Amino acid sequence: MNLLAEIEDVIDENGSDFELSKLFKQYIKEYKESLPELFTKNQGKDFLVKHTKALDSIISTMYKTILRRMFGDYLPMRSSIPIAVVALGSYGREQLCVHSDIDLLIVFEEVEGYNTQLIIEKLFYLALDAGLKLGHRVHETKDLFRAANEDITIRTSLMESRLIIGSPFTWGSTQRELTRLRLYNQKEFLLAKVQEAQIRRKKFPISMEPNIKECVGGLRDSHLLHWISHTIYGTDSLRELSGKLFQEDSYKEYRIALELLYRVRSALHLVTGKQEDTLRLEYVPSVAKLLGIKNQKKLSSKVIEAGWRIDNFTRIFTKKMIRPYIYDKEMIPTLRKNRIQKGVYEFNNRIYVSFSLKIPHINRLLELLISLEDKVYKFDAGFLSKFTYSKISHPLEKKTYLLLKQLLMKQNSYSFLRLFYDAGILHELFPNFRKVLHLPQFDGYHHYPVDIHSIKCVESYENIKEPFIKDLYDTFTQEEKLFLKIVVFFHDTGKGRKQDHSEVGAKLIVPFAKKMGLKQDSIDRAVILVKHHILMSNVAFKENIHNEKTLYKFMSKIENVKNLNLLYVLTYADINGVGGDTYNSFNSKLLYDLYQSSLEVAQNSDRITDAKKRLIIEKRVQNLKEFKELPRTFGKKILGVESNLFFFKHTPIDILNIAQKAKETKEYSFITKADKSLTIEIYRRVPLNLGFLLASLSHLDVASMEIFTLFDGIKYFKIDFIKNIDGSELIALEEIIHASFDMDKVISVKSIEIKREEISIDCEHSLTHAEISIHTANQPGLLAYVMNCFEELKINIITAKIHSTKKKVRDSFLMDKQSNICNNVEDIYEKLSK
Repeated sequence: MNLLAEIEDVIDENGSDFELSKLFKQYIKEYKESLPELFTKNQGKDFLVKHTKALDSIISTMYKTILRRMFGDYLPMRSSIPIAVVALGSYGREQLCVHSDIDLLIVFEEVEGYNTQLIIEKLFYLALDAGLKLGHRVHETKDLFRAANEDITIRTSLMESRLIIGSPFTWGSTQRELTRLRLYNQKEFLLAKVQEAQIRRKKFPISMEPNIKECVGGLRDSHLLHWISHTIYGTDSLRELSGKLFQEDSYKEYRIALELLYRVRSALHLVTGKQEDTLRLEYVPSVAKLLGIKNQKKLSSKVIEAGWRIDNFTRIFTKKMIRPYIYDKEMIPTLRKNRIQKGVYEFNNRIYVSFSLKIPHINRLLELLISLEDKVYKFDAGFLSKFTYSKISHPLEKKTYLLLKQLLMKQNSYSFLRLFYDAGILHELFPNFRKVLHLPQFDGYHHYPVDIHSIKCVESYENIKEPFIKDLYDTFTQEEKLFLKIVVFFHDTGKGRKQDHSEVGAKLIVPFAKKMGLKQDSIDRAVILVKHHILMSNVAFKENIHNEKTLYKFMSKIENVKNLNLLYVLTYADINGVGGDTYNSFNSKLLYDLYQSSLEVAQNSDRITDAKKRLIIEKRVQNLKEFKELPRTFGKKILGVESNLFFFKHTPIDILNIAQKAKETKEYSFITKADKSLTIEIYRRVPLNLGFLLASLSHLDVASMEIFTLFDGIKYFKIDFIKNIDGSELIALEEIIHASFDMDKVISVKSIEIKREEISIDCEHSLTHAEISIHTANQPGLLAYVMNCFEELKINIITAKIHSTKKKVRDSFLMDKQSNICNNVEDIYEKLSK
């Protein structure tokens, strides 16, 4: 499309403004369609610069067109018209991404004889009608200084201004105002920008699905460096400080990281067709393909690593530049009083180090950490820089291993491990982490990459909040606490390989444990724990923990009570280190129940059958004072409840309470509890439309479900949900439960797909019960669909265990062996997979 020629034709024929905007709109559309091809030839900063220049050309042509329309044959020289069209923000930096807003500043001077306001108005109308996403400001030159000082955002954007087209005289006046602005009240501006960054970084922490622009180590951090260096030194590029503020090698690594983020962000915009800055899992395949990266996981790992690099560089050199502006003479006596050694100070649990202090060997730095009081610390950027650029000998010296052991023996070593990560030396001090450095875990379960997850696990291990587990931990010897901390820290270092990560991790931990001087018994236990570190959570969340077969199989792998105790604490730390609300009251209860049941199995040499276990619990119920006060016939009904599981899963007093509420139920009754998570208990004599109830509440995600037949035809339902609701939603919930006793109620759910091979039916589970397991894709309304199928097949479900991630579900259902159901398993397969 020959845009200039067609513009001239419209002007010559005295065409309308609409016709002009239509021309530009078509031209911009064709240009945007060509961007993927341009991206394949020019990626990273080059692509952004070319894109910026193309937009410069479009906006310049628009400005020239407006002048041509207004002045006709009497068009003066553009330098004489007191208007300057200026690019701001990322556009001004020549880093404008494909679908980002185009920030413009129109600067003018009020001169009689030029209708500047009308020129500016027509330019904006043309740009907007042509489909450009503009963010714009209009100021007289003399108003710039005042406007910028009223709003820090305006002042920041003006720092990145660049002339697109217009009068060089007006631009010259603008630049003088900008210089004046840069030198004015620098300290207040710099501190405000740093505080702004701290708030942003808390809002957008390190993530496996990072916001390329806003998160820790994102493009905003690089912008902060630019704003600070420009304010203090008047630089247009950070490179001007290379060799003065930082070494060329460090800057080169930082620039490589930035280049990757430029490429990924541009690819994201092109792939999604919108202003999308978060590298979500669903976009990774398309972005990787556009970037020519075959290994999708490698792309995510590279992005996480680039974020770490930018974060490290930004933190160190931001502080190095602004330290003269935060210098406070009144703090000198306080720092002297808290001096640890020459150039090293502690204040408010933060360690400060002078930038002028020579970078010592890693052993000296480790000795310094060991000398600190045993508590949690934060570390100043100056201290971070010492570790980042410290000399580390390879292979590690014997003394280094000895110092690391002393460090890990502290009760509070999490903050030191996080310091090593931030400094980029975690894998240098702990070689087992080389393969898992910045390794993402897109399993729908973990919230952090492997390395950060491992450090978070140590934090959980050192800060156990559950009293029972803390009491258990306190019984361990110092040797046990140390090797278990190493296990907690190293348990996932076998990931990133083709073999089972637990098996690989068990092999990897041995050499390090020997370097730590651990006893052979401790090393053997460490191997068992790493090899089975996911066993306890898998059994607790996915299997029937009240089945003796399950318990004996579990304990055969753990071997003894000591290992069981250690594994319980390890499992607690591991799940808490996952992030989010993964460890909750429901999970806690399952783990505790598994621990207690396994302890009972381990401490009894004679095999305990379900029947024996039932008799023991019945005795406990009968010994209760409350039971003895009941009518004998009612007591017999309670003890006559057929299900062993009902007795295994409830305390004696709970058994009585449930029975009492059941007895008082006329047609149906229910109780809702919204504590840490939602629980619904239902007692009913009349039919319950369970499929409708579950479908109505499918947005809350079921964690577990119990269904027990009690006595006199009464059934007891208990449904635990992962999420909670607030008081205002409880009324609506009660209405849904009432409606669930209308058997004609139906709620439509999306089509559910379960493949035959995803269903497993075990009719030999026990003498009286069969088990149905479904391992399939997570789908809204899945549980409601399954329960509807069971109702139609007249299958009496006793209990359900629900385990789900974003992608997968592993549900198991225990059912009564009635109605000859195990002779008709084909009917179950066909119904569920229909």
